[in-house]
Amino acid sequence: MHCWLLAALALWAVSGGDSLPACNYPPKLLCSSWKMAVACQVEKVCPKFYHRPQAANPVSLSLYYESLCPGCRNFLVTQLFPTWVMLSDIMNITLVPYGNAQEKNVSGKWQFKCQHGEPECKGNMIETCLLYQLKDFFQSFPVIFCMESAGSVVENLEACLQLYAPTVQLAEIKSCVTGDLGNKLMHHNAQLTDALSPPHNYVPWILVNGKHTDALQTRAQTALFRMVCEMYTGEKPDACKDAGAESQLL
Repeated sequence: MHCWLLAALALWAVSGGDSLPACNYPPKLLCSSWKMAVACQVEKVCPKFYHRPQAANPVSLSLYYESLCPGCRNFLVTQLFPTWVMLSDIMNITLVPYGNAQEKNVSGKWQFKCQHGEPECKGNMIETCLLYQLKDFFQSFPVIFCMESAGSVVENLEACLQLYAPTVQLAEIKSCVTGDLGNKLMHHNAQLTDALSPPHNYVPWILVNGKHTDALQTRAQTALFRMVCEMYTGEKPDACKDAGAESQLL
């Protein structure tokens, strides 16, 4: 059974068997933030399980990536998203889709050339517009995860929106992608990428708490969940404690 469904059934049972309210978020994410819990009317249940008051700064992770880069997709799908689902209360994520792309100004408008061709430029632009238009990372990140885990990143936008952000109009995202707004947003991503220190020389390029080292990169790509748990200086959430107990038994 899908883990999100199990979580929903657990909440249903604790609430006395009443049906969960209609909500656009996956059940697993309902208790990821207090704002989401209130919006989905489960705030009386969440504090007993997932919600933790933040007593320390969250662990910050910035991912500079390309939408069609195989290594980027693997990290986002198998490490970053699952870790965020479990530990969103103690970590912040920044996504910057651009990577090894290049830009040039032609008659006042930016043109982009991407490592994996035009489809990647389109994918970068779609995900940039999603992050800007949806505003709420708890909506935009599941959509991006859905796209990156699909066979075709750019062809699955509509299906992923219907699944994770059904109130968002596809036309709004497409207008951003083909218009001046998307062009300006992608130029901003180019500026953020060019400003990296040290400069990036591969993708995915990962910053942890604003820093990049080979050791941090390797650790993030191989054991991100454990890394975030260990780096968080506040009270560890139950997911971290459970992981620690399991590791002692191995």
